[in-house]
Amino acid sequence: MSDHIRARLTSQHNDFILDVDLTLPGRGVTVIYGPSGCGKTTLLRCLAGLQPAHGQVSVNGDCWQHSEPGRPVQQRPVHQRPLGYVFQEASLFPHLTVRGNLTYGYRRVPRGQRRIRFHQAVAWLGLEDLLERRPHQLSGGQRQRVAIARALLTSPRLLLMDEPLSALDRQSKQEILPYLEQLHAELAIPVLYVTHSPDEMARLADHLVLMEQGQIRAQGPLNQILPRLDLPLATEEDAGVIIPAVIREIDPRWHLCRAEFAGGSLWVRDHPGQSLVGQSIRLRVLARDVSIALAAHPDQSIQNLLPATVRQLATEAHPAMTLVRLDLGPTPILARLTSRSAHRLELSPEQPVWVQVKSVAIVE
Repeated sequence: MSDHIRARLTSQHNDFILDVDLTLPGRGVTVIYGPSGCGKTTLLRCLAGLQPAHGQVSVNGDCWQHSEPGRPVQQRPVHQRPLGYVFQEASLFPHLTVRGNLTYGYRRVPRGQRRIRFHQAVAWLGLEDLLERRPHQLSGGQRQRVAIARALLTSPRLLLMDEPLSALDRQSKQEILPYLEQLHAELAIPVLYVTHSPDEMARLADHLVLMEQGQIRAQGPLNQILPRLDLPLATEEDAGVIIPAVIREIDPRWHLCRAEFAGGSLWVRDHPGQSLVGQSIRLRVLARDVSIALAAHPDQSIQNLLPATVRQLATEAHPAMTLVRLDLGPTPILARLTSRSAHRLELSPEQPVWVQVKSVAIVE
């Protein structure tokens, strides 16, 4: 079986044209990212069959749609595509309890085809104490957790999530994100997750698709796309990288933990009761929190000092600032400097330097 999602689609609605060519992993979370109006929701609707589109769609070797120029589109109708769809609004049945909403689609899946069990979805989304409540008795975050569990209980082979947190307040978003991370760890099915939130992207994405005006600007693993200086992400205020790491040491006296990654290690503030030796984590390092020195200077307050190699420099939209891509071994990192500082240090590609990381955070 082909372990990927293949989508080559074109669709036009009024003056907007979607024209995409995607090859995505058949497992994990792919975040579809871009500004409002770039076509993220349109892409999901075309994949689901909710909006007419020409082209091909296959999910892990299962063909959902195929068309050739000049011939009618051959496609499965929406109800025959094995997918779950989570919208911005939970849209629960108000007359049913949480249990009733969850079992509504679950009962329609033949017992032998159920890939996700009722108790699994309930546990993953933390719904054990909510099963007898009705939707009006739930918070916004709770309703959305029920909507996600309901989609999972149809045993989909693809889960589409269209900005599922956009209608929630900040507290509700913080409440639900750990459950989405739990799904990230547990699910064997691919998830396409639409968002324009950098925080959601940083916490959830394995693979990243950047959209712009109905087309794909870039696609690839998260840690390969974020460091690219030719993409608009590098110009954002919160430009930076996500580094997969493993906690190797705890310093209880100073409440720090040392996180090791391919190319070095970083000290980061610990999280009592959560930071454990051997635990896999994600580190987020923003370009504005990285400075560069030509030699190691241990007699200063910054503890995270690592050897690196300059790979690329790019002047930002305002000429006063320069963005530098560096490599910590095989791991890329970004630094945002004044152009004056970059000139004074005479930075150039392949130059060995030292990076000073002023702040680093565990993504949570």
